[in-house]
Amino acid sequence: MTHDVHIIGGGLAGSEAAWQLARRGYTVRLSEMRGSGEMTPAHQTDGLAELVCSNSFRSDDDTKNAVGLLHHEMRQFDSLVMRAGEVARVPAGSAMAVDRDVFSAEVEKTLSEHPNVTIVRERVDQLPEAGMTIVATGPLTAQSLAESIVTATGQERLAFFDAIAPIVHRESIDMSKCWIQSRWNKRTEASNEDGDYINCPMTKEQYLAFHQGLIDGEKTEFREWEKDTPYFDGCMPIEVMAERGVETLRYGPMKGVGLDNPYDTSEEHPQGRWPYAVVQLRQDNKLGTLWNMVGFQTKLKYGAQIELFRTIPGLENAEFARLGGLHRNTFLNSPLVLDRQLRLRNAPHIRFAGQVTGCEGYVESAAVGLMAGMMAASELAGRDWPALPRSTAMGALLSHITGDAEAATFQPMNVNFGLFPPLHEVKKKQRKEAYTDRAKRDLVEWIAASEPLPA
Repeated sequence: MTHDVHIIGGGLAGSEAAWQLARRGYTVRLSEMRGSGEMTPAHQTDGLAELVCSNSFRSDDDTKNAVGLLHHEMRQFDSLVMRAGEVARVPAGSAMAVDRDVFSAEVEKTLSEHPNVTIVRERVDQLPEAGMTIVATGPLTAQSLAESIVTATGQERLAFFDAIAPIVHRESIDMSKCWIQSRWNKRTEASNEDGDYINCPMTKEQYLAFHQGLIDGEKTEFREWEKDTPYFDGCMPIEVMAERGVETLRYGPMKGVGLDNPYDTSEEHPQGRWPYAVVQLRQDNKLGTLWNMVGFQTKLKYGAQIELFRTIPGLENAEFARLGGLHRNTFLNSPLVLDRQLRLRNAPHIRFAGQVTGCEGYVESAAVGLMAGMMAASELAGRDWPALPRSTAMGALLSHITGDAEAATFQPMNVNFGLFPPLHEVKKKQRKEAYTDRAKRDLVEWIAASEPLPA
């Protein structure tokens, strides 16, 4: 069967790009290695758009949060990832979190039922020499294809480590020591009576012992070729954070502010009964049977993880559905090798999308896939694709990837207001709302002038 576009990789970016092309009337061959007898070191299924690191798409607040604004913008283009996310949504306060299995199944069902999409379980070892192609193989690209990419770019790829947080069976958590509450009591309509997070409090003595355990715990050994690979700050292993100072975790994933411990009846806390430190768990599936340890990405060995994490109050008898892990992520030096429409400068029939371009995060990866799909559709229609305004979240992210960042120091980046054109004239307290208001106005104008959407 002939096709208009060949998409290599069925993760978030590849799935989103396939949807955007298909809904505009173009045919797609979607090649996914998993399911052909191949598997990556991090994936556990062969489902399209499998979520590996976390089940959270982070904040869904589109009034003063950059990633929430990105959610809003993607919804304006009928994003498949956002659509499936709503079907699979689980309580997570002001964040958007999903049941992983339901989410993946919804993406695969939608694409497999679309007449313009052909899903092929196959490993692609070489970049195609001709034909419009989108490469969305993510940070775990197969070695043979990776070597083909290196040859085509003429550049060595960069790399960083990405760690996976553990998941705990809900029934094994001792709720006589923990309580359910969202920080500052923020929660969604789907929340239970008290909130969206299970909170495990720690005293100062417990925290200091836990911190030392992170420092002393046996960790995964690196291969010689991995030792110079940096971590990405947004997915920093908890023991690496601990090495930065004894208080680092208390101002990061283990902060207790805004959480009122109902088991602490003392009068020692002038700001209320906030715990000295806290471990939070967030619901990971719709049934509420699995909860992941928020911010607890780790490279501790499995035995060390079980021993240490069972010292956390409420987790003494924890049963783990999945322990933490570590994998090596790779990405292009995109400002150097890609043009403003994500095309490989040395082979412009090939576009790249998703995390392999150097964006970081589920939503960001999907958003770059969405843009790659729209760009390819415009090219097939013989139209120029005008760049999205840099004042929008999508435009700011694209600008970072394709030229605003310095090639010599390029690193993965989550969407954030630091990528947006500044609004110095707006007072600091009002600036986030001003960024989102401006972005929404500019996106409406761009769509009206530039993007003929299908019926």
